[in-house]
Parts: sequence; C-alpha cells; structure tokens
Amino acid sequence: MNYAIPLWEQPSLPIAGRTERFPVRRIYCVGRNYAEHAREMGHDPDRELPFFFMKPADAIVQNDAAIPYPVRTKDVHHEIELVVALKSGGADIALEKALDHVFGYAVGIDLTRRDLQGEAKKAGRPWDMGKGFDNSAPCSAIVPASKIGHPSKGAIWLKVNGAIRQSADLSALIWSVPEMISYLSGLVALKGGDLLYSGTPAGVGPTVKGDTLEGHVDSVGELTIRIV
Repeated sequence: MNYAIPLWEQPSLPIAGRTERFPVRRIYCVGRNYAEHAREMGHDPDRELPFFFMKPADAIVQNDAAIPYPVRTKDVHHEIELVVALKSGGADIALEKALDHVFGYAVGIDLTRRDLQGEAKKAGRPWDMGKGFDNSAPCSAIVPASKIGHPSKGAIWLKVNGAIRQSADLSALIWSVPEMISYLSGLVALKGGDLLYSGTPAGVGPTVKGDTLEGHVDSVGELTIRIV
C-alpha cells in the first residue's frame, strides 16, 4: 500500500525476557481509582462509575529515559500506576472473562501538566493537553501474566530523588483490573495492543528539572526516568 507521507514508527514496549516487542495501539487511563487520591484531589471517594481519558500511543517513554521538562507548564505532576497490557479484546467483555484478554503488566507513570488540567476543568474543557502531551506515558518493560499471574495486591510506590512520595497497595484499587476491562469494553471495543493505566494512589506532586523518578510495583518491576 502506498501512503502520501512516510509512515511513523509503531510505538512499542519491550517484553521482559523476550526478544519480541509489544505494539502499543491505544492508551486508556482510569481517573481517581484510589480513595485517598480522590480525596487529595477534592473529590468524594465513593465508588462512582469509572471514567477514562486517553494518551496518544507515541507518548510512551521507555525505562531509564531522560525526559525534557514539558513545555507550556510550570506544574508537572507524577502519578505512579500499574499498567495492564491487553493481548486481545472485544466489546462488552464479561467480567469473568476479562483477565483472559491480559497479556501482562508493567509499571507506568502518568505525567500530568496539572496547571493546564486545572484550567481546562474550570473552563469545562477537555483535559487532553493536560494529560496527553509528548513523553507523558513512561512505562517499563511488560512482564507476561504467564510468569507472574494477575497481581491484585502488593506494594506500589514512587520515589523522587530517593524520597518516597507515593505509597499504597494494589488491593486499594476502587475498581479492579477485571472490572475496569469489562466496563471500558462497554464503551469502546478493546483490542490487542491496548494499554490500561489503572489509576494512581495518593501523594501526587510536582517534579522539577533534575529530578529522578523511581516507580515500583511488587512482582511487576521498576521504572526509572529523569526530568532534564
């Protein structure tokens, strides 16, 4: 097939222990999925229906990368997350079948231009430029579920320059991974290659040039990036 302009490189992530790479199709992110984070953002942590926003696939940044401090902002926040990588999908996936579609898991950081997000909220406008900017989706290598199963508990934390900023347990997720997959598939048809950033615990905060961010999820791995 001929294209009018050169094709861009397919965004992808390494797979732990394999030479193949995981192609990234879409990146879905779940908002306010830990009660304490919902409270720190000024919202009721009651179990409301989950809501989602998206990042472009080429916002992916791999482990050990140096990321330029984002433009047009003075308030970039870190949000550590468990990332779910799908190997297949569909529409209206039954809850009990949801985990059958999971290829594996990774450690991700949802970088957020909080000032731009806040301005958009006040004006009743979309969050896209606060969430879906260049280099806004750092992610570690994907660990296959065939090796680690489906983690539903265990520590998740983030350090900035060696000091703990965020710390929680995966068991504190308001909506579990199967519930998120099932619900989201009722809104859009999911496919293999989709990533799901599953929400962040309390302790989100600003980063500045020179910061080193280290994220960890038990049994999944670690992610390190530097802001330059």
